[in-house]
Amino acid sequence: MSLLWLATNAGISHWEHLIHYVLPSAIFNTLILLVGVAILVISIGAGCAWLVTAFDFPGKRLVSWALLLPLAMPTYIVAFAWLDLLHPIGPIQEAIRSILGYDSPRQFRLPDLRSMSGATILLGLVLYPYVYLTMRAMFISQPAHLLEAARTLGLSATGTFFRVALPMARPALVVGTSLALLETLNDIGASEFLGVNTLTVTIYTAWVTRSDLPAAAQIACTMLTIVILLLTLEYYGRKNQRYSSNKQMRGIQATRLTGIKAWAVACLTGLPILLGFVAPVLFLGWESSKRLGESMKLSSNLMHSLQNSLLLAVGVTAVVTLVSLIIAWYARHSAISNRSPERRRIVLRIASLGYAVPGTVLAIGLLTPGMAIDNFLAGLANVQELPLLSSGILLVICCAMRFMAIGIGSLDAGLTRIPPVMEQTSRLLGENEFMTFLRVHLPLLRPALVTSALLVFADAMKELPTTLLLRPINFETLATTLYAEAARGTYEEGAIAALMIVMVGTLPVVLLARSQLKTSGKQ
Repeated sequence: MSLLWLATNAGISHWEHLIHYVLPSAIFNTLILLVGVAILVISIGAGCAWLVTAFDFPGKRLVSWALLLPLAMPTYIVAFAWLDLLHPIGPIQEAIRSILGYDSPRQFRLPDLRSMSGATILLGLVLYPYVYLTMRAMFISQPAHLLEAARTLGLSATGTFFRVALPMARPALVVGTSLALLETLNDIGASEFLGVNTLTVTIYTAWVTRSDLPAAAQIACTMLTIVILLLTLEYYGRKNQRYSSNKQMRGIQATRLTGIKAWAVACLTGLPILLGFVAPVLFLGWESSKRLGESMKLSSNLMHSLQNSLLLAVGVTAVVTLVSLIIAWYARHSAISNRSPERRRIVLRIASLGYAVPGTVLAIGLLTPGMAIDNFLAGLANVQELPLLSSGILLVICCAMRFMAIGIGSLDAGLTRIPPVMEQTSRLLGENEFMTFLRVHLPLLRPALVTSALLVFADAMKELPTTLLLRPINFETLATTLYAEAARGTYEEGAIAALMIVMVGTLPVVLLARSQLKTSGKQ
């Protein structure tokens, strides 16, 4: 409502300027980027998911979980790393010129990474795990007899994939691709570093650079239209996800590959890991070691950024965990009491909508009501500072709304594994609802709580768009510090901040990969 109020009260002149000079190129760039990323994440994610499910090859066990590692790499960090790696005087082009016998970048240089194609490739290399996760789970659960029947009728392995396995997994493909595209819409750092003027970058430029909040709100409304289209696509994809779950049905049996085919598949599935995780991490480690080798200590600015990042992440994690616990428990209790599973799904989807809204749009929408409350509180306390904005509370609230879906999803999954008979037994033994929650639900939810907290903590540590727009004055996190260092071209200091973010983000991804490996091992 706040966003619509800002947009509609800005005046016709704003809309005319945006329609003629700003929106056409921004919308075109955004749509081209979304289409390109969709093609790439589908190709990499679905292809790798099928290869590690249907075939047995050297290193398969390692590759099957390592394909999730790019989830730990924020898009802006991958762009930051590859911009330096592929710089005309960077290590890769220097090595190529040395092999070819050239001395100068004027004699040989690769195409500039700062382009639409560069942004599409880098975003695809980071976001394909969303498709890989959903498709891998779907391929594992597909009945083997359908695929065997296709082969018996004369289809090749490739034909079986495209005509049988892929169509059956289409709902999972739509869901995973929609998640990847929502993350693409939320991206600001990578797009700006790579010179692609998307709607998100335009919103940031209008608000921060030109101090034109009404124009930013109008662009954000345009962006919401694309978000609604993606959510509709995701809803219908999830709605049609109805398959038999007969546990006695035999799953796909992996075909053992030998010789050159086996090593070709191993290299093919390992390439996204190398480009999307290993190479950037090695670069960040090398640059960080050079910086630490010079001074042997972290700068005070970097230490303050680390402290602020930890403070923000802890605050967001605490809020998300508490609110998610209440919502997930209420949804379960309401569904059991009213015998209405549909009511539970509605409650959970409404509470999780914040994740679908890009951080820039969410920040603009919260700013007006937040400022109104801030002015009221400042008047009561008779102070000049705005308490919510200056203390970072508004930033914590915005991040918590954005990541609430992670907490709710993890805790709801944990609650569904607790049979209703356990709480019914507790009530029969004289415990009230609150004590049943404390003594039955909470202990059994401990693994889900830990997983949820780790995922939210990692996402809050690397959040950039919301932090850029709502952070208090002189409040820098590791993400904003990296953004500033990249803008100045000082890669060594930025590499340390980036490496810290990746180290924090890797732990929950490894835990997620471990759970996926256990699940696939049971099939």
